[in-house]
Amino acid sequence: MSLKIAVLKEVGSNERRVAMVPVLVKRLTKLGASLALQTGAGVAAGFADADYVGATTVDDPLRVVADADIVLAVQAPSAAVIAAMKPGAVLASFVYPQKHADLLEPLCERHISAFALETVPRISRAQALDALSSQATLAGYYAPLLGAVHLPRILPMMTTAVGSLRAARVLVMGLGVAGLQALATAHRLGAITEGYDVRPETKEQAQSVGAKFVDTGVDGRGEGGYARELTAEEQARTQDALTLHIQQADLVITTANVPGRTAPRLISRVQIEGMKPGSVIVDLAAESGGNCEGTVPGETTTVGRATILAPLNVPSLLAQHASELYAKNLLSLLDLIVKDGALSLDLGDEVVAGTLLTHAGEIRQPAARRLVENVTP
Repeated sequence: MSLKIAVLKEVGSNERRVAMVPVLVKRLTKLGASLALQTGAGVAAGFADADYVGATTVDDPLRVVADADIVLAVQAPSAAVIAAMKPGAVLASFVYPQKHADLLEPLCERHISAFALETVPRISRAQALDALSSQATLAGYYAPLLGAVHLPRILPMMTTAVGSLRAARVLVMGLGVAGLQALATAHRLGAITEGYDVRPETKEQAQSVGAKFVDTGVDGRGEGGYARELTAEEQARTQDALTLHIQQADLVITTANVPGRTAPRLISRVQIEGMKPGSVIVDLAAESGGNCEGTVPGETTTVGRATILAPLNVPSLLAQHASELYAKNLLSLLDLIVKDGALSLDLGDEVVAGTLLTHAGEIRQPAARRLVENVTP
């Protein structure tokens, strides 16, 4: 008897992605699994039900998960859907228990082994599962394009019969996966690019994609590959050094974001009010509150003479490729937990253990346990 995998249709207002794409269905079959698809699951990403050759379709989300051994989704399903899952089944999706603490109880009650994709360990062996990075890559690519169509000027230098137009200056703040991809894209479009990060080791990475590194002299390296919170003195020193670069830029892209936390404030209203007429900021941290003073998540606002774009769920705007990359992340996870056509969770594997949110009726991640126990970290 083969494993049954169910794919849910996303219901979030800004969500167009799907957890599995047609081209990868054959790989599920090779794992010894059959696929059940909620009707219309891939339509928003451009995939018709008929494209999923060999899959069955079910209208009701409760029915599609009822006998599934593994449930795949992009965003965490509702408590009602979790309650309809087979006891002991596997769920793989983004969960973010800080935002969805109400899901922890039903996950434990049903003994669901929930893999929270936002907690994949940042180690080399887990790169193929790293959904945060795969989606951030697309967000970083899209940000300069979004900024460019809102600028009242062009990005590359252009020579015309009546003279030359100078290249635009693009500053990217936060040089993780999204930031480096934003720099690379802006450089390919012909802009003069600068990159800034509190982690000095990102200097060479910025230079490798054709950008100049803005060095403020502050080392803000933290744990797990993320930046730490700066002291008040460090923040003041950094802001003084960055103001000139911010106010010389035509386009600023901010990407500083740590999963589960409020985004750090990188740009003040005073700095924005000093920017050039027509300048644009694309705040990729809008869903976590934004990196800029004046950011309104999901809206376009004006501060001084600058426009702040604060798009939500940017990877979903590139739904086809975002879905394809995410589905490949999930397949890499399945390769770890499916052996000889059956579920086999090796809790001694640091990737499996690090990504498991709940298992056998218990919450395995300390931060999530504190949410339930109401204990201050």
